[in-house]
Amino acid sequence: MNTLEIERLLNIGIALSANADSDSLMREIVDVAMDLTNCDGGTLYILDNDVLTFHIMVTLSLGIDQGGHGQVINLPPVALRPTNVCARAALDKCLINVADVYEDERFDFSGPRKYDAITGYRTQSMLVIPMLDDKGDVIGVLQLLNSKDENGETVAFPKECEQVIQSLASQAAIRLTTLNYSREITALLESVVQVLSTAIDARSPYNANHTRNMARYGRRFLTWLRENVPEKSMTPQVEREFLMAVWLHDVGKLGIALSVMDKSCRIEGFEEPIRQRFKLIELLSEIRFLKGEYTQEEFESIKAQLTEDLATIQSANTAGFLPDEILAKIQEISQKEYLDQEGNAQHWLTESETASLSVRKGTLTAQERAIMESHVVLTKKMLEQIHFSKEYSHVTRWASNHHELLNGSGYPKHLTAENLCFQERLLTILDVFDALTASDRPYKKAMPREKALSILKSMVEEGKIDGEILELFIQSHAWEEGNEEK
Repeated sequence: MNTLEIERLLNIGIALSANADSDSLMREIVDVAMDLTNCDGGTLYILDNDVLTFHIMVTLSLGIDQGGHGQVINLPPVALRPTNVCARAALDKCLINVADVYEDERFDFSGPRKYDAITGYRTQSMLVIPMLDDKGDVIGVLQLLNSKDENGETVAFPKECEQVIQSLASQAAIRLTTLNYSREITALLESVVQVLSTAIDARSPYNANHTRNMARYGRRFLTWLRENVPEKSMTPQVEREFLMAVWLHDVGKLGIALSVMDKSCRIEGFEEPIRQRFKLIELLSEIRFLKGEYTQEEFESIKAQLTEDLATIQSANTAGFLPDEILAKIQEISQKEYLDQEGNAQHWLTESETASLSVRKGTLTAQERAIMESHVVLTKKMLEQIHFSKEYSHVTRWASNHHELLNGSGYPKHLTAENLCFQERLLTILDVFDALTASDRPYKKAMPREKALSILKSMVEEGKIDGEILELFIQSHAWEEGNEEK
């Protein structure tokens, strides 16, 4: 190769390395090879399950331009038989230069001859080059047809172009292989992430569909945004990055005790000890009555009070929100005492039981809520151990900030609006929406969608979440089937 050819090949190599789309890369390979050899036709085959499948097919003089970008070429694949010139190039990993297919007896050219008879075309010269990856394995074959001289006459492919085309095919093959590796690694990462997320949700039957729902809403919303508000939409890569953050946003829950994760009522696990204690108080009161220490009226009053107080405790245990009157009764019950069998004064409720029953909203005490909220800190710590590629460099931040609010009242870092990007704000809205409408939470009933959206709007008024993103989410109806990307 002369200096000009070497420089041209280097420039082509740079251009190929910059192409990140396999379909357009394959088309670029054919175009460049045809340009370098000044030929009329080019076909690129990809080796797939021991056959060569057509991916790109171009014949300039006939106006044929097929394949690429999802377009299927409806021609049968070429079997790896040595009588076929493309198959022989792949099998022997060698370049084949045919001056005239009508005079060459090494291979079966009945196919090109039939094609010529149908179309009136004249297939003459042919250059066939195997495409070898960095391991020396064949990934495809490049076939060029009818080289032209300066007068436009069909001639044999000159020997001096063979080395250039082989070098091009080698560069192209390595680049295609790299793209395939990247795609396979990405697919592997995404599948592992989804399996991990499913395991997180499956760990708790009360959280079984949360992440899956969020990912579904997220995909539908991103599709709607792309089609209806393109100026607000994300690039395909950022969409994938965002959805990965959705799938991983609760990974820290792997480190949260199930006794906290699955706590369905305020005193879960302590209902029976309280009932047994109240039964003990009744029996001790009956003994004192039999001993004459209590009157019949006093004993009956204690029994009635025990029944009433136990009912109050049961009501407080499962209430979604604890009203003042029940809270006051719980405090009153907690002050009551009885004498145990040794004559020591004991409270009807322990301090921890009283604290649990006094939780205003939800089922978790302040200490348990702190444990639960620590899942976002664990999420960050766990994701920081994963070496994400540049394309997924924001996943850790977005995932671990899904409980931050614009006015700084979120957790764990109390970030404010200027520190929270579009993706983090959207993730928070998806998380809150599903938490409100979920039907698998033991501590609350599923909230009607309109009420949930009303609560989200009130959070906008409080300065907690992004009103513009919420309005777009509402317009998208991302919770409805049929709005998902096909």
